[in-house]
Amino acid sequence: MVSSSIREVTILPGRSRSGEPERFEAITIRPGDTISIVGPTGSGKSALINDIEVFARGDTATGRTVLVNGAYPPEEFVRDPAHKPVALITQNTRCLADLAVAEFLSMHVRSRKMEDDGIIDRTIALANEFTGEPILPDARMTALSGGQTRSLLVADAVMIAAAPIILLDEVENAGIFKERVIEVLRDAGKAVVFVTHDPLVSLLSARRIVMRDGAVDRIIEPDGREIAALREARRLDDILRRMREEIRAGNLITESIGV
Repeated sequence: MVSSSIREVTILPGRSRSGEPERFEAITIRPGDTISIVGPTGSGKSALINDIEVFARGDTATGRTVLVNGAYPPEEFVRDPAHKPVALITQNTRCLADLAVAEFLSMHVRSRKMEDDGIIDRTIALANEFTGEPILPDARMTALSGGQTRSLLVADAVMIAAAPIILLDEVENAGIFKERVIEVLRDAGKAVVFVTHDPLVSLLSARRIVMRDGAVDRIIEPDGREIAALREARRLDDILRRMREEIRAGNLITESIGV
C-alpha cells in the first residue's frame, strides 16, 4: 500500500517573493504529525501546501523541492491519482457530478480496485462524525452543504484513498468538527497539514510554520507551553459552537451560554 511506503516527506527551502533564500534547512513531515501553516493573507500559505501536493522539484514559483523518503518521488505518485499519497481538500472544493453520495463513493472504490463491501457505509459513518448535518447515502453530492462536502472528502481520503498525507486548506470555516477531525487523522497515523487562521486548530498542532512574503519565516514547536491557551481556546470555541447551533435553529441568544 502507498501508506506503508511513506516514512517521511521532506520540504527543502526555496525563496521568498523578493528572491531571498528561505531560512530553514528542511521541514520533515512523518505519519502522525499535525502541522499548521499560519500567516497573514497572501503570505504564501496555500503555495506551500500546493508544493507538497504536486511534489515540487524546484519547478514552481517558490523554488522548493519536496522529497519522499529522502529521494524524488516515483512518477506514479505525481501522475497517477490512484497512487497519489497526498489528498488536498480546500474550502472551495465543489463536486460537479450530480451523483448520490453512495454512487460517488462507489465510483472511487472501483477506481481504486477495492473489494470491501462495507467501505462505503463506513466512510459515510465517519463523515457524519465530522459534521452536525447528517449525510445520507442517497443525498445528491451537489446538494450537500460546505461542511458536509468537506467532511465527506476527509472521510473519503482516510477510508478509500487511504492517503497518508492530508492537506486541509482553511476547511475549519466550512462547519466541521475540528477536534474530531484531528483526533481521527492522528489516530489513523495520517500526517495532516492545515492552512489555518483558527487559533484552536493552530494550538492543537504540534508544529506551526509561520509564513511571510511567500516564504517560511520560522517554525514554532510549543512543546506543551501553550496548555493554558489551548484550554481557553477550547472553552471559547465551545461557546461559539453552541451559539451557531442556537442561531441556526432560529433562536434568540438572550442569556449567557458560557461554560
